[in-house]
Amino acid sequence: KQSSGLKRKFQSPHGNPPLKRKRKPSINTFRKCATEADIKEKGSSPQKSFPKKQLTGNQNESPKSRPFVKTSSLFRNNPDIPEINRKAVQQVQEKVFTTDSFSQLDLHPHLVSTINNVLKISSMTSVQKQTIPVLLQGKDALVRSQTGSGKTLAYGIPLVQSLQGMKSKIQRSDGPYALILVPTRELALQSFDTIQKLLKPFAWIVPGVLMGGEKRKSEKARLRKGINILISTPGRLVDHIRSTECIHFRRTQWLIIDEADRILDLGFEKDVAVILNALNAERETRQNVLLSATLTEGVTRLADISLNDPVSISIADETQETHKPASQTDRQASSSASCMEQENFAVPEKLKQYVMMVPSKLRLVTLAAFILEKCKFEKHHKMIIFFSSCEQVEFHYELLLKVLSGRLDSEQPESVSSAPLQFLRLHGNMDQEERTEVFQEFLKSKTGILLCTDVAARGLDLPQVTWIVQYNAPASPAEYIHRIGRTARIGCHGNSLLVLAPSEAEYVSLLASHKINVSEIKMEKVLSSLMKDDRFKLPRPRSKKSSGRDPQEVRERATVLQTKFENYVHSSEGTVRWAKKALQSFLCAYTTYPKNLKHIFHIKTLHLGHVAKSFGLRDAPQNLTALPATGSKKKTKPRPKRPDVLKKTHGKRRLAEILRSEYSSGMDTGVSKVKRKKKRRKPG
Repeated sequence: KQSSGLKRKFQSPHGNPPLKRKRKPSINTFRKCATEADIKEKGSSPQKSFPKKQLTGNQNESPKSRPFVKTSSLFRNNPDIPEINRKAVQQVQEKVFTTDSFSQLDLHPHLVSTINNVLKISSMTSVQKQTIPVLLQGKDALVRSQTGSGKTLAYGIPLVQSLQGMKSKIQRSDGPYALILVPTRELALQSFDTIQKLLKPFAWIVPGVLMGGEKRKSEKARLRKGINILISTPGRLVDHIRSTECIHFRRTQWLIIDEADRILDLGFEKDVAVILNALNAERETRQNVLLSATLTEGVTRLADISLNDPVSISIADETQETHKPASQTDRQASSSASCMEQENFAVPEKLKQYVMMVPSKLRLVTLAAFILEKCKFEKHHKMIIFFSSCEQVEFHYELLLKVLSGRLDSEQPESVSSAPLQFLRLHGNMDQEERTEVFQEFLKSKTGILLCTDVAARGLDLPQVTWIVQYNAPASPAEYIHRIGRTARIGCHGNSLLVLAPSEAEYVSLLASHKINVSEIKMEKVLSSLMKDDRFKLPRPRSKKSSGRDPQEVRERATVLQTKFENYVHSSEGTVRWAKKALQSFLCAYTTYPKNLKHIFHIKTLHLGHVAKSFGLRDAPQNLTALPATGSKKKTKPRPKRPDVLKKTHGKRRLAEILRSEYSSGMDTGVSKVKRKKKRRKPG
């Protein structure tokens, strides 16, 4: 019995089937042997399974033998899917719309008609009803409301109202009267578009946007001519403060920090401090507004240094006291650790939230089946799929485009639907021009699938998005809320799906503790949609017809689809290297989950062989750590120089920083260098 493993390894493919050990659902880390054992088990049973390559062309098979059924690889040795036991919780919900109209406010008639006719909005949302009067009185405000509740107009309307009503008419050459800080470039463009529409009747007020990825020279020229409402990402603005002489804040009367929690998450705290110092040096009195969907410790700290006796507006509060001064003690209490852990998040009223437990091996085929079901067979769906790294987005974009759009099937075009699926991608490693192009294209299209990183998770208003799929779980409930906030915006219907591995089941209880309720969708139900697509059908003898939703046939079709993915990945060295790079970035992102979630997302709970399957790889890669970044040959030296040693020791941390870099405004490299230097000092 000791040598049974060896026997199995060297057994002839046509010998007797080996003795099968009863294996417990294994989640040992990085055990390559499990996947190889799967493959060798397959080869040893001629009646049930053949090597993978015989799936598509069984020329040597005798007509009398049974049709080839290959199910052992995908549906064997998977961990059991646990039952999700959680109490149903009462979700905190905001009533988005009110019955009040903008004409009830003391606004310029042209501004009201622009809101009604250009923006096509007649009634206020809850956050607008409570925020606009406060800001019109000239008070500072700390606004917390769910994502997709209309916060841009909540500050945009009072801003435009106050600037157009100034006694001495604003000149373009006066420079900035208002400064709006946003975390990402896409949100900067979106906010600029909204402000521009509000300013339609007041053409003498000039808005402008500064962001990374654009030419500095053209931005400097615009600053020289004059921008009255300046919308910017923090990194690029700091760059201009340091290097552009003509920028000044002598007349700045408004400072608005939108998505404040995300700005801090991305490491812009020092940049915001530089901006505040520059503003205070030239003019001390101004109106300050902080807006956020979540109230983190960092946000309350930022509120303390930037706001002056603010009114706290929190729409999600179950108490009806809406306007209460956010005194220092109140804010400190709200940001205490115990309070933070149990923070309850408001979710859009018409949003249905689902979770699906999927073993690692089956993740790729299940995602593909879900995309086919929603975007091909049901149609009229617009979907966003979130991944944890740029490399995963690029890899899945190419893979899904080639396999699901029918581009690999040269013998026949798509038989089920004439229109191919439209895939788009968005991440921080793309150049700015391409990012803007993709953003605009997805904005205008009625259907389509956008694969993206968290660069699209904040503030973006992408209309008619019906499904949000979180393929990799977010690092916090707050991030979960921001991702699902891309759908069910401003009172529309929407759905979200969270994909979890069986070892991550406890994440559902964590969401429940924050009053977030999710229902379960069974993986088998999603996979059964493959029965509608004959591209994944096994050739059968005429006598045997396929029966409706026979579980065995569903498994066969899933295996055919998986093999199509694997054949494409293994079609060239380049695609194999690309898949390994995507797998490496996934593992790296997995190590960056915060300490309080390590018991749910720990690298040791991953089975590398099974995870490799979900990237179309047939074996668990051995040399992941040695993978070169750009495919170049790795130099092996006996003793590398000190900087290289440090790079190695801080590999995980460095890669975590690289993953975050997608949000950078293009000019924040200085901050990350400072952080790196600090980290380097510790080992010395």
